[in-house]
Amino acid sequence: MPHLQTIALATRDGVRLSASYWPAPGQGLGYVVAHGFTGSSRAPAVRRICRQLAGAGAAVLAPDFRGHGRSGGLSTVGALEVHDLEAAVARLRADGQEQVVLLGWSMGGSVVLRYAGLGGDADAVVSVSSPGAWFERGTRSMRVVHWVCETRSGRLVCRLVRRTRLSPDGWVDVPESPADVAGRIAPTPLLIVHGDADQYFPARHVDLLAAAAPNATVWIEPGMGHAETATTPALVERIAAWVRDVVPAPSVWDDGVRD
Repeated sequence: MPHLQTIALATRDGVRLSASYWPAPGQGLGYVVAHGFTGSSRAPAVRRICRQLAGAGAAVLAPDFRGHGRSGGLSTVGALEVHDLEAAVARLRADGQEQVVLLGWSMGGSVVLRYAGLGGDADAVVSVSSPGAWFERGTRSMRVVHWVCETRSGRLVCRLVRRTRLSPDGWVDVPESPADVAGRIAPTPLLIVHGDADQYFPARHVDLLAAAAPNATVWIEPGMGHAETATTPALVERIAAWVRDVVPAPSVWDDGVRD
């Protein structure tokens, strides 16, 4: 298991991020792990997933999105967070990773879709429990999220209870939704994973994404709830196996350095 490091990243719009990093020697495969809303790279479920991927030999970099965890700035709930993802990818590339895979959950799932769909650098994309469209209010969980994001009292509670700092400005311009841009990710391999018991985003969201990206692989997971806490080690291993199938082996693997 590589030794965990805490590193700093800087985004193109001047936000300083904190990130958890499990480096891997040499050139190979690297994951950027993108957490969900009010999460961080230190959340137990995120840390468990990262350790599992790193234990299999990959480099793993998990940034705290702006306004989350130990990062600076204010959360924009998936809009400007594409810059955070860009900074993480750039660090893995600078450290020599030939293949970089984006793996995100919920808000992080929407960020990896938007980043890749808007032309961002990736060799494969995995989005778990992502919305397909914005402004879901049909579930109780999402009505709570809207209260948190749209009211002063909600933002205060979010900062005090979840240590997540939200921009009070909201979205001045509504960003492209994941379904608006998911079709542009091809020919980069795309895996969309959604639980059929998701209490935030019902089935219509994965239907929107599947329709927008007909070349994507779509897994509907029976009995799965939402995001990182509902992601089992078995599902992480299946995702990693999918990545190994669709991403060309790094040249260093061909030399027998890795399995």
